[in-house]
Amino acid sequence: MVSQTSKPEIVYPDSDGKPMADNTKQFELIVEIKKGLDLLYINDPQVFIAGDLLWYPIQGQPQTVTAPDVMVVFGRPKGDRGSYKQWEEDNIAPQVVFEILSPSNSRIEMSKKLLFFDRHKVEEYYLYDPDTNLLEVWIRTTEGLEPIAQPDNWTSPCLGIRLDTNSGRLQLYKPDGTKFHTYIEVNELLEQERDRANQAEALLQKYRDRYGELPS
Repeated sequence: MVSQTSKPEIVYPDSDGKPMADNTKQFELIVEIKKGLDLLYINDPQVFIAGDLLWYPIQGQPQTVTAPDVMVVFGRPKGDRGSYKQWEEDNIAPQVVFEILSPSNSRIEMSKKLLFFDRHKVEEYYLYDPDTNLLEVWIRTTEGLEPIAQPDNWTSPCLGIRLDTNSGRLQLYKPDGTKFHTYIEVNELLEQERDRANQAEALLQKYRDRYGELPS
């Protein structure tokens, strides 16, 4: 009688043990880009956006993995995931990835990431260094990912957003021209809206006190 031995289960960890960001500057930009894209595609159920999520492109190869700071996948539903296993996602690779450099990122590490994104069919790759305000853009051609010579004020073919560094930091703009806001800016805008609403209500109450209720 021949005994059958089962193959060991392949484990795809949901964490690489590394922090999402090494400093506040890097963290704030990652969150700003991720949340801005969430709002941009809030009404499209078939756009999945993630930050610092492990991406496994090949089944059976858990060592082939990376975690883009932000990635966008068109054609996959929104929802929570522990990691992005491409073979469970109709084999759709992220089309757009963003990386925000930190001082701990080495040139060798980033070269390996570029090779990874190229090999696994990313369409657009954006790399930004907040310390030098340098933006680098790679776009897929028939030859693979190719760098853009003058990436500043660049509009993403996939996303339609514009990336600009003229203010001294990376600023993203929606297709309608409005900018991606930081968390603090969003709260300030909400406060302004509340103040305007309160002022309008106060004026309306003055009218009621003087003239009575508005006719229906």
